[in-house]
Amino acid sequence: MNAADDKTIVKEYFNSTGFDRWRRIYGDGEVNKVQLDIRNGHQQTVDKVIGWLKADDNLAGLSICDAGCGVGSLSIPLAEAGAKIYASDISEKMVEEGKQRASQTLANPENLTFAVQDLETLSGNYHTVICLDVLIHYPQEKADAMISHLCSLAQSRVILSFAPKTCALTILKKIGSFFPGPSKATRAYLHREADVLKILEKNGFVVQRESMTRTRFYFSRLLEANRK
Repeated sequence: MNAADDKTIVKEYFNSTGFDRWRRIYGDGEVNKVQLDIRNGHQQTVDKVIGWLKADDNLAGLSICDAGCGVGSLSIPLAEAGAKIYASDISEKMVEEGKQRASQTLANPENLTFAVQDLETLSGNYHTVICLDVLIHYPQEKADAMISHLCSLAQSRVILSFAPKTCALTILKKIGSFFPGPSKATRAYLHREADVLKILEKNGFVVQRESMTRTRFYFSRLLEANRK
């Protein structure tokens, strides 16, 4: 399968069966135990990023690109904190859901702009570029170009999360436990942290903060890299 195939699969999935499934996971309604575990894991990653940015005490007016924003789980609270957010996602349905949630939440909706756009065609210049839980949909050999493109958009900082390729997680994935049950997600790709670090280094970034979220069914390595 090539990159175009992966992109098409992701787009179609999140505009069809995947949209309803992940809208529930990213919401607060009733879900099954596996979905609840993934919801909690994803929220831990989002909360960690928000905590890092708020700790810097400079969110007001900061320009941030949320690449692969989903339904706005990260974009909305950052906009609420005063940052200027450009939120994009490959799925039109995800973006529409994000807009609806933002309209019900934000007192200053002008802080948040949503767009239907894939990661590779993003443009602009932002203080910080964030990409959470997106790389899992794309193979390792495509990660270099994708991460490098995100780095080219960032004036100061890139924040990425990915499912790390370890022996234990590779085994879990092979036996079907990483994403249990039929059609829970698109193809799930693990990424070697050493490779991600090399890509960031090549583009002039060095990791300043890092974290790991582990639940029963959710595994995410989070890196914040600043431009040298």
